[in-house]
Parts: sequence; structure tokens; C-alpha cells
Amino acid sequence: MAGRADSTVLAGARVVLPTGTVENGRVIVEGTRIAGAAAEGAPTVDLSGHWVVPGFVDMHNHGGGGASFTSGTVDEVLTGIRTHREHGTTTLVASTVTGEMDFLAHRAGVLSELVEQGDLAGIHFEGPFISPCRKGAHSEELLRDPDPAEVRKLMDAARGTAKMFTLATELPGGIDSVRLLAEHGIIAAIGHTDATYEQTVEAIDAGATVATHLFNAMPPLAHREPGPIAALLEDERITVELINDGTHLHPAALQLAYHHAGAHRVALITDAMDAAGFGDGLYQLGPLAVEVKDGVARLVEGNSIAGSTLTLDTAFHRAVTVDRIPVGDVVQSISANPARLLGVYDRVGSLEPGKDADLVVLDADFGLKGVMRKGEWIKEPQIG
Repeated sequence: MAGRADSTVLAGARVVLPTGTVENGRVIVEGTRIAGAAAEGAPTVDLSGHWVVPGFVDMHNHGGGGASFTSGTVDEVLTGIRTHREHGTTTLVASTVTGEMDFLAHRAGVLSELVEQGDLAGIHFEGPFISPCRKGAHSEELLRDPDPAEVRKLMDAARGTAKMFTLATELPGGIDSVRLLAEHGIIAAIGHTDATYEQTVEAIDAGATVATHLFNAMPPLAHREPGPIAALLEDERITVELINDGTHLHPAALQLAYHHAGAHRVALITDAMDAAGFGDGLYQLGPLAVEVKDGVARLVEGNSIAGSTLTLDTAFHRAVTVDRIPVGDVVQSISANPARLLGVYDRVGSLEPGKDADLVVLDADFGLKGVMRKGEWIKEPQIG
């Protein structure tokens, strides 16, 4: 039976800790948290031949399970959250897409309630403060310059739950908006940008700390005009988001990012839209129509990639098996790094006593077998 394990010992697995992988390790769960010692007579779950890793943390996600975070009802948003939890994402930020300012402010109010009750870890505003030259799946007529007063309007509407804004920082007001966000402890992310190398450096110096889906929706790396990619990869202050679905990035691009930035500066994200965990068909992403075919989401008009249908268990599996990234590095990128950026690493992102009992059980081939969130099995592993 799925449910809360008041006292349970998960034993025999390879357990990935911040200090390295422990063979034949144990994770002790007491109530909602990881404990340092087991109660006498606590039941044991034998996970020999499996891996236990921290629950995944997705800081860029627009929906799933057929539900949209950008326009859905509260119940629909909860459906999307549950879908991603079943795929190992125990901590999730809801991302918006470009819309009218009043609509975005209203969405912030809806989503902030879910943050306050613990279902979401925060809100990410992707648009409308982005470049029409690199708009991707955003409605061009609704784009606007990043006026700090309008950025503040959305911050206020989110009631302290805004975690990140994606900005084209080269636009008028961009640098001032970065400074405003940095002053309030909110992540300023550079993305959907047509910035030069020099303009990107200026934004980093002003306080930007994240590259929104590096490589995508920005000028390509060129030898005389290195653009934002070079500036974002070379600066230790920047964490780079990567969408590892096999569509958004060539494997060599992912390897380049890991090699140049290092695992400690990579955050694996989904950038998922409604179809994640749901299936092919026609969808809406904000005001734009999207067709999902063979798991790839593209705008009906223009054919631009429109988010992904990725879940983080697939991103993890691909990173280890296709890209040959060491397991410990993948865990850092998919759990610890985003948790630190979001300011929740004291509670999630690693398997340490006192933290929430958020964990994922993988088989020897890195297939998802179990998910626990706050001591409760979302997906209970069927062992034996």
C-alpha cells in the first residue's frame, strides 16, 4: 500500500550522498524526514541492486499531465504537479509564459496560493520581458521591455513567491530590472535574448545568475561574435539550465556545457508543457496553439519548438546512459544545484538527516522504480 512510512529503513541500495556514492547504503525515514538513526524494530525495505537518489528539483516547468500551469484551474495545476511527482520531481517551480500583464498578475495570485500551501516551490516568470528576435513559443504582440515598475508589479502579485524572472537583459530597462530582482533575492535569468557577449557580461555583473535553457532562444556561439553562450559558460556566477530531451540539444552541446561549466553549474530542467506525461495531440501554450507529435512540441504556426514533453526521470536516464555523465554529477545537476538556487537546500536536494524524505529509487539501468515525498510513497517500489 502506498502511504506514509512513519519509520522505515531503505537498505542495500547504492545511495548517492553529497560526499559520494555509498555501496550497500541505508536511508532511514522517520515521519516526513530523513533520520540519522533507526527506531528499534523499524521495518526494512531491501533495495539491493537499486539506486537511491534525492528527489528531483525542477526550476523551469510549464505543466504536465494534460494540465497547464500558465492557464489551468487550481485542480488542473495540481494534476500537473502530481504527474511530475510520479516521475521523480518532488520539488517544482511553476513557469508562466508571455501574456497580458493583468493576466500574469492574476496567475501569480493563483499559483502563489499553491506555493503557500507547499505544493509548489515558487513561480518563474518566463516572458513577457524577452526579445522578439528570440521569442520562441511566446506571442510577439504581447512582448514588452523589462520595465522595473512592471517587473515589480508581478513580484508584488506573487506575494513573495516569485523565484525567477527570465529577461532579455539587453532591452531597455533590462539592467535595472536585474538589479531590482537581485536586491530582492529573486533570480534574474538571462534568456530569450539577442544580447552580445559584452551585454551579457554587463547583466551578469549587475546580478544575473542563471542562463535560461542555455543554447536555446539565443544567438549561436560564433568565433568573432561569441554572444551570450560564451559569457554564460565562462562565468562562475552563472548556473546554466539544460533541457536534456534529445531534441533541444545535440549531445555534444550538453557535453560542452558540462565540460566548460562543470556539474556544479548545471541545472537539468524540463521546460515541460501540458503534454508531458500525457501524449501527442493539440494543446495551448498561453495564447498559441501547439501540436505535439512523436513527443516533440512545436507551434502550429511557425513550427518553433514549444517547450518539451520531458520528465526529469527521462532526463536523468538519458544523462547517465546516453551522455555518460557520472551519476554523482547528474544528481548534483538535477537536485542539489536547483535546490540551492531556489534557496531550499536546507530542506531538499540531498539525502541528509533532518531534510525532507524526498527520494527516488532507480533500478540498475536507471529506470524509475519508486518516488517518496516527505516520507510518503508517491510511487512505491515493487521489489522482488
